[in-house]
Amino acid sequence: MISGYNLSAPFFEIGPKVYLYGEQAVELAIFADTLVEKYHVDILFTAQYTDIAPIAKKTSHIKVLAQHMDCVYPGRGGLGSVLPEALAEAGASGVMLNHAEKPLSFGTLNKTIKRADEVGLASVVCADTPEEAAAIAHLSPNVILAEAPELIGAGKRTKDDSEIIQRVNRNIWKINPDIKILHGAGITDQGDVYEVIFRGAQGTGSTSGIMKAKDPFEMTEKMISAVRAAWDSTQAGRKTKDDCIS
Repeated sequence: MISGYNLSAPFFEIGPKVYLYGEQAVELAIFADTLVEKYHVDILFTAQYTDIAPIAKKTSHIKVLAQHMDCVYPGRGGLGSVLPEALAEAGASGVMLNHAEKPLSFGTLNKTIKRADEVGLASVVCADTPEEAAAIAHLSPNVILAEAPELIGAGKRTKDDSEIIQRVNRNIWKINPDIKILHGAGITDQGDVYEVIFRGAQGTGSTSGIMKAKDPFEMTEKMISAVRAAWDSTQAGRKTKDDCIS
């Protein structure tokens, strides 16, 4: 784990995957950068490898992540691999690992998280189930992204989320209270964003909800605004409860 990684709750991850690249990706990243200051919500932007450098150069507040990296070292061999040092030099501040579309064995994941630590990249690690999330917590990534594969791209959040979110949070923080937790997948609009944060998530994110929107910029702002509103609502409720106890 990169000690002191500057990520605060609430936060939001924008994941273009292969929907968006080049100048369009840079434009959305620049817009997202303005929203960090406007709403005081940290934003992770998981970019194509080739877009990391131009995005990092034109933004100041978002945290640029790579979509994957390999556990390789500079030197002979490794053609086609994603070198951690190259990502860091390009301007990435972190990397996403173990996504359902790019899974890693547990042993490889452990080694890759350590490689990220070596080069100063924060690790955002995906987990399919509460049990996998707890296992990954022992590897000390900076962020665990909890998302059920069946919700990715097409699923829908339900009212059962509250119990699942709380269980995942408890399981992870029992092992390592310093890990940040993002609950994603099935986030189609600002209503889903509000509900998942209100039910106990520190952060959430979206790919298709933004990328397939009629106006991705408008949807991005609606989602970030919803993060802020839901977080403020939960904090206000917690403060009122604490005041009653004191």
